[in-house]
Amino acid sequence: MIASSRPDAVVIGAGIVGAACAYELARAGLRVLVLEAGFVGGGTTATGMGQIVVMDDSEAQFALTAYSSRLWAELMPELPAAAEVDLCGTLWIAEDDEQMDAVRAKHAFYAERGVETEILDEGDIARLEPNLRPGLAGALRVPGDSVIYPPAVARWFVERAKDHGAQVRERCAVARIDGRSVVLRQGGERIEAGLVVNAAGAAAAGLTPGLPIVPRKGHLAVTDRYPGFCAHQLVELGYLQSAHTLTTESVAFNIQPRRTGQLLIGSSRELVGWDPTPDRRVLGRMLERAIAFMPALASLSVIRTWTGFRPATPDKRPLVGAWPEVEGLWIAAGHEGLGITTAVGTARVLVDLVLGRAPSIDPTPFAPGRVLGDTRQGP
Repeated sequence: MIASSRPDAVVIGAGIVGAACAYELARAGLRVLVLEAGFVGGGTTATGMGQIVVMDDSEAQFALTAYSSRLWAELMPELPAAAEVDLCGTLWIAEDDEQMDAVRAKHAFYAERGVETEILDEGDIARLEPNLRPGLAGALRVPGDSVIYPPAVARWFVERAKDHGAQVRERCAVARIDGRSVVLRQGGERIEAGLVVNAAGAAAAGLTPGLPIVPRKGHLAVTDRYPGFCAHQLVELGYLQSAHTLTTESVAFNIQPRRTGQLLIGSSRELVGWDPTPDRRVLGRMLERAIAFMPALASLSVIRTWTGFRPATPDKRPLVGAWPEVEGLWIAAGHEGLGITTAVGTARVLVDLVLGRAPSIDPTPFAPGRVLGDTRQGP
């Protein structure tokens, strides 16, 4: 049971975004209570990839991912071994000369904003990643990108929040939010607080009607251990169109090396509601796409496949800040496939806003009150 004193903040959800928010709120001196329907680091955090990447789909996305990546770099020395930190960098793979034009544009965009990148030619990528197929035009290398194991990091955030006095209740689902209070599903207990943070990921819209967040299903596969097969996170340039367009279904080549020697293979995206059933056809398309870039993958053993749900918004930007419809309610949700990357940046921006401080980046593009349209009608 929680202490009888009223918490300053209730955080709903202990995925990596909610866990980071709890840590930053507690570190700032607030009395924090975390309510998690399942277990810390579960949900999307446990079913997604662990990339920390700077992205350039828009100026706002770049600002948040670059800011958060800098904060991650400061945290890296403190993370436990279970976080499986891999400073592997990312290669954005170009298949032809037209995509190399995109590589050069991406390189210029990053350079103008102080992010180190390197343009690679066909020979470079053959040397660095010999399991990629011959004949690829080149790539953009972003050496500052990295990979972590998200569930372990979410648990670490929660433990650090507890060090600052936060309390955590797992298997404690919230039925509804009533202004500055929440009502629990089991037993109807009401908990009053100074403020409430809805960080429930893809389920956030169920607690805050009107949030333009929909679940976007994805498949992943993980191989047995093959140390050295892949040195970088590898992503095709076409991933950006797949990831940041709300189409009904898409697949793209994306592979992450893990510190265990395993390979995490993605990615797919579907708008099918909350149906978690693996789709063999979509999974097959995803694996075929991966093999098209790395033919030797066909000889490796995949030991597990699964699905998860990303919290998607129509304009591909998360919702971070006060919810104007309900006094005392704050939102930290809608990060789609960038929740791991942007968790710490999101938490820092949210706490700055809560405390009336000026955030280090402009929070306006992420304001939950912006007009996004009605996602209930689908894409």
